[in-house]
Amino acid sequence: MKRILALILAASFVLPLFSCGDESDDTSRSDGSGMMYNASLLNNPESLDPQYACDEASNTVIANLYSGLMKFADDGTAVCCNAESYTVSEDGLTYTFNLRSDNYWFFDENDDDTVDDDECFPVTAEDYVFALQRVLDPEMQSPYSEYFTCIKGGEAAANGTSSADSIEVYAADSSTLVIQLEYPSADFINLMATPAAYPCNEEFFLSTKGRYGLDDDSVMSNGAFFVRQWFYDAYGSNNILYMKKNSANSTDENRVYPSFLSFTIEKSASDIREMFLDAEIDCFTTLNKNSFEKKKYTIESQQSITLGLIFNSSDKICSNENFKKALCYSINRQSLSDEADDDASAAYGIIPPAVNLLGRSYRDLSADTAFDTYDAGKAAELCSTAKSELNAESFGTITMLVISGTVDSSLVHVLSREWQDALGFYVSIEELSEEDFYSRLEDGDYQLALYPVRGLYNSGISVLEQVAGDEYIQLSDSANAAVAELRKCTDASELVEEFTAAEKMIIDEMAYVPVFYKNSYLVMESENEDIVYDSFSGAVSFRNAKHFD
Repeated sequence: MKRILALILAASFVLPLFSCGDESDDTSRSDGSGMMYNASLLNNPESLDPQYACDEASNTVIANLYSGLMKFADDGTAVCCNAESYTVSEDGLTYTFNLRSDNYWFFDENDDDTVDDDECFPVTAEDYVFALQRVLDPEMQSPYSEYFTCIKGGEAAANGTSSADSIEVYAADSSTLVIQLEYPSADFINLMATPAAYPCNEEFFLSTKGRYGLDDDSVMSNGAFFVRQWFYDAYGSNNILYMKKNSANSTDENRVYPSFLSFTIEKSASDIREMFLDAEIDCFTTLNKNSFEKKKYTIESQQSITLGLIFNSSDKICSNENFKKALCYSINRQSLSDEADDDASAAYGIIPPAVNLLGRSYRDLSADTAFDTYDAGKAAELCSTAKSELNAESFGTITMLVISGTVDSSLVHVLSREWQDALGFYVSIEELSEEDFYSRLEDGDYQLALYPVRGLYNSGISVLEQVAGDEYIQLSDSANAAVAELRKCTDASELVEEFTAAEKMIIDEMAYVPVFYKNSYLVMESENEDIVYDSFSGAVSFRNAKHFD
């Protein structure tokens, strides 16, 4: 879990654009198409295997290399992509997907950059069967395995008591995929929109002899672009990953607008940021939008991160239940909201506003005030009780670790002042790099930490499962069980009540106490349109990207 979260929080990549042409060198397309986008990834993609990869650099390339049966629409709902349609049985246990006939695999075997007839063939239902078997194969060690144990036979496959090819996923024919579930799950259709459910061709996979997704000869595309060249030398420079439009999957109905993507692979986020400020590049993702003029740039934001308190259970003071409650009861979130800017806002619940449910922000459906514990008088009483229990006249100075750049330091100091005014002791703020932050947590060298949580995809279930699975957030057995039961919720409309109950249980236990909701940003020059940013996976899709001079 720590590895996934650290990768997610990295300032992942920068997306520059150069006004180059398409294959015919026509750079004056009035519809914004035919451009070449140059992009920079922070660090080399770990893998281009969608059933395994979870770092942002990999996720961005995968989003442009593959496509799945379903995809997330702008409102966060899962809609058909390579599925022409799907049906769900009355009991909610059988999903039948009918595949489109115009989605193709392409592998440029002769390296001539053109789609030849013998290099192109349809994606079939069998490719989705094999992909889901791989996710649930314990030898794969897929980080997404647990999500798919709702498939009948999935749990037994994931824990190794049966083979992955025994799961109830099968091809009725080449264009019909049938999936049987152990129990109805309202979130299952969202899972089918994640990269883990992208297809994998078994014959090609076996031909790579264990190299699948690790180099440019071991990937083939069913998405908007294919990998033309991938070169990386950890000790050298000029590291690149070059992609070209996959014309086999560009139709009038489902068009690919750019002609090329060319990624450089960089080691420094600060250098990439400077490139953007020097106008060498014109689009990138960041957690910090300062210094960007709204008139010059288009700034898209998604509040997909929650920052909350965690307590070191080995620390004498911060493991005391009454001390923890005193801190929590003295957080005046209304006061924090009054001081906050548009980068962060006071968080009452755990699931951030970017999570959508039923086509709306979940936070619009759940009353935040249900989680408000502010009571200065009670906080003072709890603090006094904690002192008695710990036989301490005062607590001295308590230190809270914060990842530098995740939230405006002045806002964190407002929180510190609230604690000092209400409880009479000082909480100092220690801002650290992300690497040092997690190193201190791992060593147990902390008292409090303002800890970031984000789902792997747009789902409240994913967010709460990240909390439940995190090594630094210790939930009770009952809270873990409540989170586990969320996947068994049969109706999306019931998830509002279920999410609220699970959030409240976690907060009441003081296992994770939300304080701020934090934005992630896509910043681009105003000439660019329709570059799509998924702030949960960190992926940026260029399929519909357009550039207008």
